[in-house]
Amino acid sequence: MQDRFTELRRALQFALLALPILTAPAGAVDGFSQWLAELEAEAIDRGISQTTVHSALHDIEPIPEIIDHDRDQPKKPSNFCKYLERRLTPTRIARGRRMLKEHAVLLREITATYGVPARYLVALWGLETNFGDYMGEHPVLASLATLAYDPRRGEMFREQIFAALQIIDEGHRSAEGFTGSWAGAVGLVQFMPTTFLEFAVDQDGDGRKDLWTSLPDALASAANYMKRSGWRSGESWGRRVSLPPELERDRATLKRRKPIATWEGLGVRRSDGSALPVAAIRGRIVQPLRGPGPAFLVYRNYETFLRWNNSTFFAISVGTLADELTRAAALGICGL
Repeated sequence: MQDRFTELRRALQFALLALPILTAPAGAVDGFSQWLAELEAEAIDRGISQTTVHSALHDIEPIPEIIDHDRDQPKKPSNFCKYLERRLTPTRIARGRRMLKEHAVLLREITATYGVPARYLVALWGLETNFGDYMGEHPVLASLATLAYDPRRGEMFREQIFAALQIIDEGHRSAEGFTGSWAGAVGLVQFMPTTFLEFAVDQDGDGRKDLWTSLPDALASAANYMKRSGWRSGESWGRRVSLPPELERDRATLKRRKPIATWEGLGVRRSDGSALPVAAIRGRIVQPLRGPGPAFLVYRNYETFLRWNNSTFFAISVGTLADELTRAAALGICGL
């Protein structure tokens, strides 16, 4: 019964996508085909070659399953410890440590250029695609066209199509190999096409920015993103701390950025009870559960994680995984 219900729902969604076809005058070009023809014309007006446009968009059609994904996105997680435990598994931590060693020379070169330590780049790589295991196999142009034709977020995804076409036109990837997530994120570090155009780099010097198969290009592009998003070389992202009871619920005070010494004076300590580090850095307190529970003193570099993915849980998971990769032994995830 559930399978039959799913089939009926998908059929209905596809029918809704094709609604302009049903309402068009007899003999008129169907709604999606007309929309696609207009998109092709605009792409050419934007300077993308006619050859690229026609070869990349030829015969693509809406994919009902993409609308399923868009409508059925999971709710925002609420259990912070379970979120971390699912993402910072012992297997992922151990593999990340191996990646740090295996690619040490490359990572040193990238860090020297961009100022972003290797452990953060490996953490992002691990969290985004499990070190390349799950980059997505959806045909990106068809997925983006489906989402752009759908009215819910059409304008946003329309821009992504033009960016994807430009990537193909510049020779970084073929249309056939342009695969990724259902929403259009691509490569080892999952860049959207517009992000690719702004931040991707050709680290290996082969004339292409290849985020799918070139680890140098992918990790250097991630580092370039972080640097240009405000990463401060030589500073940490933050750390777990303990708060005195009188401060724990004072959200107005906690969200203000203050020098570390000021937080020390207010009774904030490392999670093991020891003193905070002596450093001329300002930070604010983040409580993932918005109340009693784990608390983190975070610095400016934490904000670059939020620019990558505007999720408190995600940002803390990046910093925490990076820390785990360089510890002598893994600690309990919510023991941190």
